Amino acid sequence: MATQTVTEIAQPRKTVASKGTTDSTSKPQRLPVTVTKPTPYTFDLGNLLCTDPNPLPTNPTESDLTSTARDGAQALLNQLLTTCSIASTPAGVLLTLPQATTPLPREKPLPPEKQATKWEKFAAKKGIKDKKRGEGKVVYDEAKGEWVPKWGYKGRNKDGEGDWIVEVDEKKEKVDGSNVRSEGRRERKESVRRNERKQRANDRSGRKVG
Repeated sequence: MATQTVTEIAQPRKTVASKGTTDSTSKPQRLPVTVTKPTPYTFDLGNLLCTDPNPLPTNPTESDLTSTARDGAQALLNQLLTTCSIASTPAGVLLTLPQATTPLPREKPLPPEKQATKWEKFAAKKGIKDKKRGEGKVVYDEAKGEWVPKWGYKGRNKDGEGDWIVEVDEKKEKVDGSNVRSEGRRERKESVRRNERKQRANDRSGRKVG
């Protein structure tokens, strides 16, 4: 909403010269701090905006415009000092402005929409929802009768590795020489590396699309 101007004309400055003095040494008359208009101002203090609905004269002079601007600035200062909280701090006197009510246009355009990764597209297609932070990290172990983590130290994915005796597949051991105790650890590491490769591929794909 554009700020309009007012109709009142400022009184010309008067100088008082006494005998033996000149006009250059006289002081201008101080204008009143109270501003009264036929139609009251409206304010948006968050944007330091003062809107004056009073019209200007048909052919405004420079004095009309100067007086109107002065009255608007004075009314805005009066409103700030009477309605906003003022605090004295080591950095100086601070005045807290309220929330702005007049919407203003953005300085820069909206950022482009972030492209979804392959996993996000797959999850949306299958209806998979992201779990909340920390959700599903533990599972109940009926054999131990307690809650244990799914992964990591003493995780459920390491079941059987700490057993003092394990069953050995003689045929598989003869064919590829695999060790039953180290096989699970090797599969976990390979799974981690495989997931990391997929994640890097998804990141590269997302950057190319963006």
